[in-house]
Amino acid sequence: MKLTILGCHSATPRINTNPTAQVLEIKNHLFLIDCGEGTQVELRRNKLKFNRIKHIFISHLHGDHYFGLIGLISTFRLLTRETELHIYAPKGLKELVTLQMKLANSWTNYQLIFHELTSNESELIFEDDKVEVYTIPLDHRVYTNGFLFKEKPGERKLDMNAVLNEDIDVAYYNKLKQGFDVENNQGILIKNETVTKDPTKPKSYAFCSDTAYNEDLVHIIKGASALYHESTFLDKHEKLAKPTKHSTAKQAASIAKQAEVGKLILGHYSTRYDNLNDFELEAKTVFENVELAKDGKTFKF
Repeated sequence: MKLTILGCHSATPRINTNPTAQVLEIKNHLFLIDCGEGTQVELRRNKLKFNRIKHIFISHLHGDHYFGLIGLISTFRLLTRETELHIYAPKGLKELVTLQMKLANSWTNYQLIFHELTSNESELIFEDDKVEVYTIPLDHRVYTNGFLFKEKPGERKLDMNAVLNEDIDVAYYNKLKQGFDVENNQGILIKNETVTKDPTKPKSYAFCSDTAYNEDLVHIIKGASALYHESTFLDKHEKLAKPTKHSTAKQAASIAKQAEVGKLILGHYSTRYDNLNDFELEAKTVFENVELAKDGKTFKF
């Protein structure tokens, strides 16, 4: 699992900072999460292939989280994309994008499929044989979701010494990986657990931006391998966080601690701050394993 930060700052784009967008590589998927202005430029800068993006997840309809989307959709059209594109977003985004395409007479030459989100409860919105994606209801000024990306358990691993000792034919190896008991060459039933090992523990990634401090999300993200949580403000400006429904670095760390996540990644910094190291120092007073998001930075879990 690999996360590439394309943008991690709040509000307006600047020369050296970009609004929210990131790419998660998980089980051969390339998921785009939010799409602020400049996203397609950052995709190119980070050498991420456009044609691998088949699913885009938009947290909410504030411009710094989706204003880059119509440009990306248009670029896909100019590149003669044929693969369908799925967009998971709050109800209303389909109307916005469709109107722009209609007025510009620039309909896509590929299938554009919107999955409109309206529920205030966590729900499964994507699933295949390797990955599940759930919404994380957040507390912001407009309807907002975070997203939880979860690997499904993989196949069991063969203990080759045990497999050979039990004289099991190679034709049954896949059955063993799938968890079945099999007969060996002498017709004796071999219990799966005696010749296989547990698969690698599945990883998960939780994306939470934008939101006020909200303990309701703790049970949804419990035990996540990594958590990206907005930290728009430092604790000294908590009075600004409440009316804007944002969080401080210390509050983000409190959520990480309660949820017992593996790593906390801070982002969505207000541009009022010049020294981002203060965010890390503040968060570490509550939760130890903290890293700062930075445009172009990658994380591997």
